[in-house]
Parts: sequence; structure tokens; C-alpha cells
Amino acid sequence: MKSVFLFCFICYLFSLVLFCHAINSITTGQSVKDGETLISVDEIYELGFFSPEKSDSRYLGIWYHNRQDEAVIWVANRDKPISDRNGTLRIAEDGNLFLRDGNGNSVWSSNASELSNDTTAILDRNGNLILSSAADTSKSYWESFSHPTDTYLPNMRVLVSQAMGENHFFSSWKSATDPSPGNFTMGVDPRGAPQIVVWENSKRRWRSGHWNAQIFTGVPNMSVSTNYQYGFKFTTISGNLYLTYVPSNPSDLLRYRITWDGIEEQLKWNEGAKEWDVLQRQPANECELYNYCGNFGVCSISKSPKCSCMEGFEPTFPDQWRNGYWSGGCKRRSLLQCQRNSNATELSSGEDGFKALRCMKLPDFTNVTAARTVETCQQTCLQNCSCNAFAFISGIGCMTWTEDLIDMQDFGKVGFTMYLRLADSEFAEGRKLSPAVIVVIVLAGATFLALSLWLFWRYNTKLKVLPAATTASWMRKNEIPISDLSKSKEYSTDFSGPADLITEGSQMNGAELPLFSFSQVAAATNNFSDENKLGQGGFGPVYRGKLPGAEEIAVKRLSKVSGQGLDEFKNEVILIAKLQHRNLVRLLGCCIEGEEKILVYEYMANKSLDCFLFDHSKQGLLDWFMRFTIIEGIARGLLYLHRDSRLRIIHRDLKASNILLDEDMNPKISDFGMARIFGGNQNEANTNRVVGTYGYMSPEYAMEGLFSVKSDVFSFGVLVLEIVSGRRNTSFRATDHVSLIAYAWQLWSEGKAMELIDPAIRNSCPENQVLRCLQIAMLCVQDSAVQRPTMAHVLLMIESNSILPLPRQPTFTSMRTSVDADFYLDCQEIVSTNDLTVTMVVGR
Repeated sequence: MKSVFLFCFICYLFSLVLFCHAINSITTGQSVKDGETLISVDEIYELGFFSPEKSDSRYLGIWYHNRQDEAVIWVANRDKPISDRNGTLRIAEDGNLFLRDGNGNSVWSSNASELSNDTTAILDRNGNLILSSAADTSKSYWESFSHPTDTYLPNMRVLVSQAMGENHFFSSWKSATDPSPGNFTMGVDPRGAPQIVVWENSKRRWRSGHWNAQIFTGVPNMSVSTNYQYGFKFTTISGNLYLTYVPSNPSDLLRYRITWDGIEEQLKWNEGAKEWDVLQRQPANECELYNYCGNFGVCSISKSPKCSCMEGFEPTFPDQWRNGYWSGGCKRRSLLQCQRNSNATELSSGEDGFKALRCMKLPDFTNVTAARTVETCQQTCLQNCSCNAFAFISGIGCMTWTEDLIDMQDFGKVGFTMYLRLADSEFAEGRKLSPAVIVVIVLAGATFLALSLWLFWRYNTKLKVLPAATTASWMRKNEIPISDLSKSKEYSTDFSGPADLITEGSQMNGAELPLFSFSQVAAATNNFSDENKLGQGGFGPVYRGKLPGAEEIAVKRLSKVSGQGLDEFKNEVILIAKLQHRNLVRLLGCCIEGEEKILVYEYMANKSLDCFLFDHSKQGLLDWFMRFTIIEGIARGLLYLHRDSRLRIIHRDLKASNILLDEDMNPKISDFGMARIFGGNQNEANTNRVVGTYGYMSPEYAMEGLFSVKSDVFSFGVLVLEIVSGRRNTSFRATDHVSLIAYAWQLWSEGKAMELIDPAIRNSCPENQVLRCLQIAMLCVQDSAVQRPTMAHVLLMIESNSILPLPRQPTFTSMRTSVDADFYLDCQEIVSTNDLTVTMVVGR
């Protein structure tokens, strides 16, 4: 009797255990009836039958378990509701999931093919209902994630295929209480650079802007919202490209959905308030509605009226535009050059130009070309008569628009720069003049020019250089006066000293550092003309110039908004002037007048290293011997700065654009605007303001502000990897690798380091020497500064055949933390006192 009682008690306890542990799967022959549910193992998601509010119809769906707002995320029979409460979900004999009503009629089926006769359906921890083999649950025959309704969950994959075109992956409910398919869909348009789009039937309603490997460029708050940080990703799986989303905190309950009224929402569960917080809603305002201002129109939510035509355009229907009906858009005022060539009524023959439009949401329907620089991207656009604009966006590349410019928005403080193509007449200061007026102006100008030349020749010997104060005053009121440098001896004794500047083959006598007058520098650069402009850096613009003795110079003009003071500027240039080494750029002098602070350098005929290294058309000009010579020269220059110069100097901004190449391709380190000077016995220091370029900055400097000679060693290691591979460290944003360092380590550790070599030199370089340089680079980019070699050891390893130590795996990945600043600061002027420098175009 006792044994029978004990057996019954054990059976009762076992039944309680089964009851307390929710079921998350069914197998062949099992079913889920109305009133029963499957619950995922972590008890987050639940599958069963439900009725929408104010409805008696029954649907099979998945929702959030045990939440006050049991938000439905998937519906099976959304267009075939069950009218009674006798519905049943089961796995049929053929292995498929079948949903039947109380009369036995088939309402819905998974319709999977090539099934085994032994299948199981599992509701996993991601909210995905998976039909798989009972013997091997890793083999999936069907998934609810592949057949979604209106909700996008983390870890869900959306197929992105150029061949397939637009993928309308999600569809809204018909109303708040009707799960049947509604009028709105959401998915991915893969053309050009992929973007998320919301459609109303077949018409676009909203788009996210193009993906640049970090964010969707048309969502302005993605640059500042921590909820987005790097959650989206395009991943290749089995040869197919998918859009996925992984939250930064896996414990967060996040979901995206397309509402029944066409709003794309991101929601997050607030456990404290027991409700869903709406993190974003798009479109959030009228300007986010697709093409709200029509073709070639720009919408700005902060302006009144919201819509305006782009520069060089005018309303297509002026009366409608004045009355606030902007859908008609805008049209060009003047035809482009190629359009004028086929139009006999247009007499102008000037070339087209480009107007920079900043802080923009870039237009829809772009073409991405293979151009690798801004200049080549511009030429690509100019060579196509249909091209209306171009942009060069980091993470995407060269984007051109050959159709009407559609769906543009002025974000105000964030966004991207687009270059709008305009006719030459749009750049003139006034309207077109009549032929008679033009003739009079030309004759008057010719007469005045002839008289001026005669007066200049007649009184040339009597001309004197204006004093500095007079020059500055005149410059503020009129055009900068140009003095005759061949007659001028205007050098200041403000920088007096006993030493002369001695360089290879020449010597500059007199003052330790010549002080040029502003008029001299202006004359040498033709009044800082755009034709002489070489580029723009964090310091300011750089111009090409020529001294009276035909010596070419590079003139770097400090931006007026720079916070650098006069005393600091003088102290810096004096110390840099004392640096004399064949691998350092030579400072010829400077100019200080009023607010003007100018540095005069020797001119480098071949511009900077990045002009060759990252340009496919020029990479082949840098053979391995030349690259090795450049690596060795940079190492020698750094060693001089760190050990052999009078004072120890940390460069802090070593990168390819700051390595200039002379006419013999000899490397010279330039741009000491970020340099710090140490005493002879000082080894490291700490700064409150981190300056430099992310991707080249050592971990301890980027995250703690601690810098030393080992900071430059890290930058040198990154630079060597770029020289060997021919790829930018930042070119890996769209890949599975965080940076060039991570990619190089993977190949090196797998014994595939030769795959990293630039294809332009891979078959012609000595393998041993290349692999040695790669190993030295990996030693230089180790996380710990203590583990990195000094430049003395680096140079010894480069020039000898000694056995090299093995590097440790680097884990530094903070380069991505600067992406938002890199992408969004092009709406502001970048100066050297900011937290980083962005050099747009380089050349000296």
C-alpha cells in the first residue's frame, strides 16, 4: 500500500515539474490548440491564438510573454481569420506546420519543401518559430523570420539583392485591429548604397538615406543616439547579403515596426514603467515625407517657408509655389554646357562648375562609381552630360546623380556635403549684360590695363613696399597689394639668433628664421588664388607659390578661427626651424601680421604619399623598392625627432597625408601643428585634449590622453600596413573587420599574410622582406606601449636580418568611435584646436 502511495506521489510531483516548465516546441503528431501556447525558454516570447481589440476573429501569432502590453510581432493567418475558438496548429504527416479551424479546413501552412518525416517546431529565444529536423535542430526548413508581418526584431535577416531589387519585406496591418495586409510596406532598396524605405502601395513615403557602413545617412539623430550605435550591419551569409541588427545591450527588448498608418517606429521595453518607449518615429515631420518639396527642392524644418529651390533653380510653377503647393518642384535657370551645345539659342560657352551644399540629406536614386578621390569623382560627373550632382562619402565612395534630384533635406548642423552642378552663368556676380555693354566694359578695361602697365614701367624704380600696418589696413579695405619681391629686403629681426639654416646643398644666411611680409606671401601665391590652392587641412588652406628666385614654396595659412596664440606660434616655428633632417620637410620662414599667421615650407613636387598609395591609377608607380625606401625614410625621420634632435619631439599626427614626397620620391614628414616637445629626460605626458586622426592614434592616447614616443610608433605601424597593403585603415568600415590592423592580424596569424600585399606589387616583391615589414608593423601596433619597440629598435629591425619577436594580438578598435565626427563635421570648419583633424585634400 505504501509503495502504491509513493508511486502516485512521485507521478504527481513529476506532473508538477512538467506543468511549471513551459513547452517551447512540438513534434510530429503534436498540436497547439486555442487556449494553449508555446513559450520560449527565456520566457520572453509566446505563441498561441489571440483576438485583436474589438474583434472576435482568432489568429495564430507570436507576442511578448507576460508583458502588460502583449505586442503582437507575427501573425500566421493574417488574411484568413478563424471565426471560432477551435483552431489547431499541428505538424502534419508530411512534416509541415498546418493551421486548421474547428471544421477541419486548412487556414494556413508553412508550405516548406524537401522535409524529413520527423520534424519539430521550436519557438526560440529570438522570437523566431523554426521548423527543423528533430534529429538535427540546426537544420532549418522554414522560419517565421523569413515570413514576417509588420515587425523587425534583432537578429532577423533581410535579404539585400541587386537582382531582386526592392525588397518589401514587412507589411503593415490594415488597421489597428485588423492584422490583414495594409497599404504600407517596409524593406530595403539595394540600388547604389542600400537604404531602408517605407512604401505606400507602390509609392515611396519615407527613406532612411544611404548606408555608409556605420549609419543611415538620412536619419540625422543616428549620429548622436546611443540606441543606434553600430547595431545595423550588412553581412554576407552563404553568398547572400543580409541586413541584420544586433543591439548594443543583448538584454534590451527592441523592435522596429511599420504601423498601420505608415509610420516606422523603434520601440524599447521600459521594465520600470512596464511600457514600450518610442525611441523614434519616421517620418517625424513634413520634411521627412518623401520628396515633400518636389524635384530639385530642399526642405528645412527650421525655415519658413519650409521649401526652397536649390541655388541655380527656380519654381516650375511659381503661382503654386507662392501658395504653398511645392510638389511641382523646381527647374534650372540656365542650361549646362553640354545642353547648350545642342541649343543654338544659348551663346555662352563657359564650363560648368559645382556648388557645395552642406548638411544635406543626399538625394535618392544614386549611382556609386569606382572613383577613389573627390577629384576623380568630379571628373566622372563632368564627363556625363546627365550628371546633376556628386558626393564623395566615406564608407560609400563616389556617388553621382544622373536623374532629377529627389527628396532632399537641409539638416542644419549634421548631414553630408553634395556638389551641385551648375552652369557657369550661375557663378557670375550679376545678371547677363547686353552685347553693347560688354563691348564698352572690355574696351574700358583694356585701356585701363594698358595705362596701368605704362605707369608701372615708368615709375617702377620709385615703388616702395608698404609698411606692415598699412598693408594690413589696405588689405581689410581693398584687394591685397602685391609688392615686388625682387626689390624687397623686408626680413624681421624678431627671430634673431646665431645659427643659420643649413640644408642639403644650400644655406640661408642672416636671421635664424626669415620673417616674410604679408605682401610678399600674397605676391608669391597670386593673392592666395584658388588656382594656387593645394588643399585644406586642420591648420588651414595650403597654397603653392613662387619666390622671385624661381624657388617654389608651399604656404600654409592659419585659419582665423584657430585658437593658437602668437607666442605659442612663434615658439613653435623657431623650434621646428632648428629641425634639419633629410626626411623632415624644411621650414623656410613665416609671416605674422595682424591676425595672419603663415608658414612657408619647401614645395614638394609629388605632393603627399596618400595621393599615390590610395589611387588605383598611381599605385603601380610605387614599386616595392620605392615603398621600402619610404618606410625606411619615415623611420629615420621619426628617430631623429625622438632621439637625435636637440629636443625630443612627438609628432602625434603621423599619417599618409602628412608624408610628402619630393621630386625623387624621398619621404619627408610634415605638419607639426600637433607636435609636442619634451625635455631631454622626459618620456611621456598627459593631455586633456586629444588631437590627431583616429585610426592612427594609439589606445592609451585615444582613451586616456597619455602620449609618448610610443604613440608615434603605433602610428608608424599603421602607416607601414597601409604602405604594404595599399589600403586605408578606414577602408574596412563596410567589412567584418574593424580596421586594417584587425584584418592584417587575421591574415598574419593564419599564415596568409601575402594576401594583404597590394595586388599592384604582389608578384614582384621579395616575400621575406615584405613579411618582415608586416611583422615589424604588428609589433608597432600592440595595445600596450611597453610592448612596442622604440624607433631605434624599429630602424635596426628594418635594416638588419635579426630574429624578430612575435607580436601579441591587438584588440584596439576605438577607431569606430570617431565615425560620427568624421562624417558629420563637414558642416563646420575644422581647426587644429578641435579634438581631431580632418584633412580633406592634401598637397604641398
